[in-house]
This record gives sequence, structure tokens and C-alpha cells, in this order.
Amino acid sequence: MPVVQSTADLMSPLTLFLSADIVVKSVMIGLLAASVWTWAIILSHTLRLRRIDRQTEAYERDFWAASDIDGFHAKRGADKLPTAAVLSAGLDEWRRSTRGVVVDRAGTRERLASRMNAAVAAELNQLGERLNILATVGSVAPFVGLFGTVWGIMRAFTAIAGANNTSLAVVAPGIAEALFATAIGLFAAIPAVLAYNKLNSEVSKLQSRLEGFADEFSAILSRQIDERLAHSHAA
Repeated sequence: MPVVQSTADLMSPLTLFLSADIVVKSVMIGLLAASVWTWAIILSHTLRLRRIDRQTEAYERDFWAASDIDGFHAKRGADKLPTAAVLSAGLDEWRRSTRGVVVDRAGTRERLASRMNAAVAAELNQLGERLNILATVGSVAPFVGLFGTVWGIMRAFTAIAGANNTSLAVVAPGIAEALFATAIGLFAAIPAVLAYNKLNSEVSKLQSRLEGFADEFSAILSRQIDERLAHSHAA
């Protein structure tokens, strides 16, 4: 006796995938690959940002507790942290600008701000280098899935015309295959959009933290310039 498949078997994801034609299968495979890539980015960036946030808090606490900036930088300046990069950029520019006998107060302050702002921007670019992929997947995946759906429905209607039968049993499998492509597109897009918004918010918080650190460190170096000039005038 022939084996009759149940409705659940006919509508299972594997059956829908195997029953689809090569175009719809290609769309499904592409969307599934995009979903895997998206989750890899989400997990890696989430763990990375948590680690950076935890280590940055400890780094800043140790920095503000240190009495010698040069000694702290010699010990912790090579740390792979955005804050350490901003500290190194500011300290390097301060040393360059105050190397001579005559110090340009306004020019030094302007260069300090420029160097540290550039360091902040560079670190943020590295942190957000793959977030645009999430935004792209979130905006494109539903349309790719819709393309698979439209193609699958066209194929289903063609099959209906060829069979000269419009019963639900003939129509349903083809329509289900087509709609499955849209479902996969949404499966890839929704997490990508949610994760992009969340991770982008975390990067924005880190940006505010780095900019605040840069401003406070710039103020410290600015006071040292004033003290140096005052000592020079007194001498």
C-alpha cells in the first residue's frame, strides 16, 4: 500500500525545503547563511562589548587612583582597550607639544583635543565595523524572502494550470513552500534589527564614556601646561 503523508509531514520545514525548486532553495539557503552569520556577529560583539565595558571600568578606576600618569602609562599604556588608546594618543601629543622651550598653550590644547577625538573615532570604527552587516541583513532579508515567495507562488500557479485542478490539495503545498521563504527572511531579519539597535546603543554609551575620559584627561594635561608656563614665567 502507498504511504500517505500526513499534513504535518507535508508542512514540515525539511519537506517544504526539499519540495521547493532551485530558485526558492537558493533563496532559503542564502537567508539561512545570513542568519548564521548574523548570530555569529551578535554573539561575538555582545561578548566583546561586555568584556570591554568591564575592563574599561577597571582601567579608569586604576587610572584615576594613580598618582603618576607617566608611570601608569608605562605599565598599562599597551592594554588593548579604547581608553588606553585615547590615553596614549593624548600623552603622545602632550609630549610632542611641550618638548620645546616655548609652549603654545592654545595650539597644544587644540592638538590634544584633535588627537584624542581621532583616537575615539578610530576605536569606535573598529567596534562598529560589522554592525552595518546587521543593518543590511535586517533591511534586505525580508525582500529576499519575498522574492522567493513571489517566485514560488508563480511556480504554484503554473503547476495548477498544468494540472487543470484548483483544489486546495493541489494549491496548498506550493503556496506553503513560497511562504516558507518569507518566514526564513523574517527569521533572519528580526534578530538582526533588534541586535543592531541594542549593540549600536551599547557602542553609543561607550562613545560617551570615551569622550568624557578624553575631556577629563585633556583638562589634566591643560592644567599641567598652565603650571609649566607659570613656573617658566616665575623663573
